[in-house]
Amino acid sequence: MAAVLADPALKIATAPATPLATAGPSLIDAVRAIATGDLAAMVDAIDRQGTYPKAVLKRLGAVGALRAHLRLDGQQDYGAAIAAMAEVSRVCGATGFMVWCHDACGLYMEESGNPALTGQALLDHASGHTLGATGLSNPMKSFAGIETFLLHARRVEGGYRVNGTLPWVSNLGPDHYFGAVAAVEGAEGGHEIMFVVRCDAEGVELRNCPSFSAMEGTNTWAVRLTDHFIGADTLIADPARPFIGHVRAAFVLLQCGMGLGVTQGAIDSMWDVERSLGHVNEFLDDRPDELQAELDALTERTMRLARTPFETSTEYLIDVCDTRAHASELALRAAQSALLHQGARGYLMSSAVQRRVRESHFVAIVTPAVKHLRKEIARLSATVAPA
Repeated sequence: MAAVLADPALKIATAPATPLATAGPSLIDAVRAIATGDLAAMVDAIDRQGTYPKAVLKRLGAVGALRAHLRLDGQQDYGAAIAAMAEVSRVCGATGFMVWCHDACGLYMEESGNPALTGQALLDHASGHTLGATGLSNPMKSFAGIETFLLHARRVEGGYRVNGTLPWVSNLGPDHYFGAVAAVEGAEGGHEIMFVVRCDAEGVELRNCPSFSAMEGTNTWAVRLTDHFIGADTLIADPARPFIGHVRAAFVLLQCGMGLGVTQGAIDSMWDVERSLGHVNEFLDDRPDELQAELDALTERTMRLARTPFETSTEYLIDVCDTRAHASELALRAAQSALLHQGARGYLMSSAVQRRVRESHFVAIVTPAVKHLRKEIARLSATVAPA
């Protein structure tokens, strides 16, 4: 909760310590040091010049921030993974998004049970020695009836050949890899496969995509697959739908770290001007102490859900989707309020508030977007028998 000075007449408050610090304190301290040090020093370059923070991602891997949600150390902790992502997002939402991309790929690799994707490959991924991503935006929307599959696979001897283009996949580079899904041609009743695409493999081409308003440093590319071969060594799941059902709650829940972090960063910006502008900002809605209380409650809810990330009950999935939607909506409100609290200084292009406004928009539209989440909540709710 916010730490307010004793004399209320002064209208002065100090920025609180993050409410996420209780989840894996030694890890969170290490992540915070990286975020407020090296990452903070380059955040403008990431946002405005499109600088890819590869060294920061590798440092996060070295301190364990990219493996907390995995079972490698026998202490799988989704709460710590979300808290680490929030600390990064508090300083830079784009880098927090890339942490999620990498974490999601690790989720796919570990849960695949494929020895070629676990073992040393997973250890390298978890340490940040290699970097991965997720290309599941289109598949997730396709499974929800929003889009159609953009990748198509045909059976060949020893595996599949995949063709198609994904318009944007983030956290990529020539030596990166990502998880993807393709619909199998000629299959009745729907049959998809899920697999890892290595960017330097034959039949894989990275193409430039249009500029984004807040994600220029995320190494986002269009990916064209041309007769790209998928064999046993890169297969995550065949068929893919049961696997997606197994990991979807964990996939969505991990994203909450972005919303929680961007919100906390916005609240921090509000406290930054409380001494000089508190006498007039007190007349605004969504004051920092009010937003902090809502964020703390949302964090507690997220951490409760993070104890059972692979639960598949309908009620649990509704709760996860609603929590993720709340994180988006709170980030939007907090970023807008921070802009109003900062006034003209927050309207400068160099302002962290201006960047967070754009980052909050991304949190709300990245798959699953708020409208996607609300659609899924409505669908799931219709299947729950009334009490």
